[in-house]
Amino acid sequence: MIKKITIFLAVLLLNKFQSQSPENSETSFMVILKSQLIAGVSGEKNETDYPTYKFTLKDLEATESIIAKELDDNGYKKPSTEEFINKINMIFKRVIAPKSDSKYLHINFEDKCSKDLKLYKNSNSIDINPYSTYIFKNGRFISDLYSIPEIMDYTKNPKLFQFEKDAENNNHIKDVKIYYWKDIADLKEIRKRNINTIVARNMYLFNDNKTYVTWLVTQDPTFVKTLVKQFGYTKEPKFNDLTMNDYLNNYQTSSDIGDVIFTKNCNGKLEIRTELLKYIKEHTKSDENRLLTALENFGYALKDNNSFTPDEKYKILAYIGNTVDPFYLNFAGVNSGNAVWNAESVLYNSIVKDRNIISVFQKNNYYDLPDLKDSLMRIQGIIEHSSE
Repeated sequence: MIKKITIFLAVLLLNKFQSQSPENSETSFMVILKSQLIAGVSGEKNETDYPTYKFTLKDLEATESIIAKELDDNGYKKPSTEEFINKINMIFKRVIAPKSDSKYLHINFEDKCSKDLKLYKNSNSIDINPYSTYIFKNGRFISDLYSIPEIMDYTKNPKLFQFEKDAENNNHIKDVKIYYWKDIADLKEIRKRNINTIVARNMYLFNDNKTYVTWLVTQDPTFVKTLVKQFGYTKEPKFNDLTMNDYLNNYQTSSDIGDVIFTKNCNGKLEIRTELLKYIKEHTKSDENRLLTALENFGYALKDNNSFTPDEKYKILAYIGNTVDPFYLNFAGVNSGNAVWNAESVLYNSIVKDRNIISVFQKNNYYDLPDLKDSLMRIQGIIEHSSE
């Protein structure tokens, strides 16, 4: 991994171009666009990726009017400020301060609690950057960080197209090869996909347009799965289905599933994603119990998990038991298809080792879980019968 070096190649070359032009006064948008055209898509030095551009808030700002128009052209209804603030809080658990001077907020998909405003593009580069998107407070939409040529066809302006060619001809930076936007064969398709992504995300999240659900699941799966896993957005069944099937395909019965269901919010409070527990329950059968087994494995590993307090561990076990234990009435010890059923549930085995669980559950009124009391009575009956 080569350490990224910040250079000002684009700025220096732009200054050179502008000093040669009688029209020295340009809009900030045009200054940014020309800087990006000069810098190109990427650079290479000695067969190694070489950065040619450093993004600033002005780059993000320059894309706002383009994105707003594309959204408007595709039928996006700009939500009220209050609606937008509430949706952002519900989806990303992020509070927008109406009186704050900041126009943009950074959503870091790898650190949901981070409030730092850093600029990252979601693309392959010499840096490993966190997957990110940005909240445009004034525009009331979200978007990734894009270079202008990735969302606007600058070649429709012959002067800009010529400007890029001149930039290439005037590039005499020793040992640095710049790859220009005009040379990307599929730039038109990339641009179309980027616009479709922006439209689909915003139409679904802020206009409640369900027609974009299938597109998001099939064409934007990373975003969808991160919504569920990182931010606990579980109100869309097809998003849950994608996330849980992805887990099943990659991890089978690993206890890691619990890390998606039992989490801590940014205030350190336990959050339980009950929709995912419901999903496991609805997708468990006599011959398919891999997700249920994964959930049980998380329960067995709970005693050594330092992320939760003792009280939180009892509550987590209660939710696991409420989901898992009823299946053992009919399937204990059965092996069929993809299912391997243990002789008894994680709740039973936990209570055998720690009888205090019973009194804790009773004290907490069984956490208002519908099946937990019956499960506890079943287990108590088995234990009492076996001790006779």
